Amino acid sequence: MSARRLDLLDPSEVAGLGGIEVVARGVVEGFLSGLHRSPYRGFSVEFAEHRPYQPGDELRYLDWKILGRRDRLYVKQYEEETNLRATLVLDVSRSMGWSGRPERITKCAYAVRLAAALGLILLRQRDATGLIAFDEGVREVLPPKARSGQWHLLAGKLQDLEAGGGTAAEPALRRVTDLLRRRGMAFLISDLLVDRDLVLTALRYLRNRGHALTVVHVMDPAEVELDPGGEARFVDPETGEGVVASPRDLRRDYAVTVDGIVRAWRRACRSGGIGYHRVTTDTPFGHALRRLAAGDGGAPR
Repeated sequence: MSARRLDLLDPSEVAGLGGIEVVARGVVEGFLSGLHRSPYRGFSVEFAEHRPYQPGDELRYLDWKILGRRDRLYVKQYEEETNLRATLVLDVSRSMGWSGRPERITKCAYAVRLAAALGLILLRQRDATGLIAFDEGVREVLPPKARSGQWHLLAGKLQDLEAGGGTAAEPALRRVTDLLRRRGMAFLISDLLVDRDLVLTALRYLRNRGHALTVVHVMDPAEVELDPGGEARFVDPETGEGVVASPRDLRRDYAVTVDGIVRAWRRACRSGGIGYHRVTTDTPFGHALRRLAAGDGGAPR
């Protein structure tokens, strides 16, 4: 195994090697590509290319002109046939800009790079891929496409994203669901420091409309387990409110609380046919991608 397998290196190391495109390409080169096969085989109005006829293809899509010229059977293939629509839904609210240690990248920086690698994999298998980034409002929208140039558009938008405004609010989530009109696959990448009922309502609505959904719960290791030490000030990254306490006294109760929150998210997602994966920002990107590849996201209906 090469020491330069970017997908297996410390995320902070990888983040320092170059821009989003460089990181994503390096990570994907070390990763077994092919996350899924599209469950949809239909035809849209946008012509993509010809392909040889296969037994079972509908005769109405045969190109009779090619048959006459070459004496070979070809069918017209349209964009919807080859491409599953996938959307990366990225939380860039204020809490995503936090890191428990100066040497670690923020949750937002980790999420952006993971989204870039996932997007590149999807586009390489010709899945139409887009992006929605939101905080208290929708910040960026890139409609799903599978054409050449989509990767550079996606990487450019991801490169410019930083954690900014307040937490996800009802208007932002309503806008997200409105943008996801055509059923397909969606990945919500977030630290889930949001109103759980609000998010679950939006996810269940999308699931009932036939979307395949996967939630990627991004956490900093310091959010999972408190570092021991003297008194510290704990600050809510969304509101700025804080309290002084001793981590040593709080560690056990804190761990139980965090475990309960994670279990609640996992249970709520999976009971609704929604995939759920928790990942910490010290997890190599390749490991996180493999969890997604082996995941149990609900299949489109």
